Amino acid sequence: MKPLSDQELENLEVWSTPAISNAIEIFNVRPRNEGFMLGIKCVFPDFKPMVGYACTATMLADYPTAERDRGSTLAHWDNILNTPRPRVVIIHDLDQPRCIGSLWGEVNANIHKALGCLGVVTDGGVRDLDEVKELGFHFFAADVIPSHAYVHIVDSGIPVKVGGLVVNNGDLIHADKHGVVVIPHEIARDVPRACQEVEDRERRIINFCQSPEFDIEALKTGKF
Repeated sequence: MKPLSDQELENLEVWSTPAISNAIEIFNVRPRNEGFMLGIKCVFPDFKPMVGYACTATMLADYPTAERDRGSTLAHWDNILNTPRPRVVIIHDLDQPRCIGSLWGEVNANIHKALGCLGVVTDGGVRDLDEVKELGFHFFAADVIPSHAYVHIVDSGIPVKVGGLVVNNGDLIHADKHGVVVIPHEIARDVPRACQEVEDRERRIINFCQSPEFDIEALKTGKF
């Protein structure tokens, strides 16, 4: 599918992930208990929503430096450049259930921002929070840790499971302080309109509940 235009991306950025999730439900393209991550926290919740195309990879950190493969890093960078802009790195830490080393600090944030990435989503750890926040690079992670240990890229461009959600390279990601959602490509251009429809419907209820005319019987029947 043709990537979204800058304006279409901006139309998605103005909505929160809860609003995006509500809108996706309207289209009945997936069950309501799928399509979002669990246990992945937004490290910089004051940043605006992040919308971009997934660049997937896996990593390890609990092995000696000799195990590193420079070619895997280069392949990861090439995969990023072959993915439409704007880009979001989605990386699975193979050291699960614990993360021992962070791939993500000031250096990799600068490298990946230069490669057109808005941020990273990982079930591993992140560090250098002050420097990365100043850079404006998004961090979504399972943990914050101090060391990079023996961190290295293992594979890239493959399906990865992060926060209980399988993400494919090129998936459209929407993420903010509430969490991370995948927007199905086939409805992406219609999601902002659906967001507004849900907002209008909910705002009517909220306004009635906050008004002096509030009446429980009217609320029960929907006649207000």
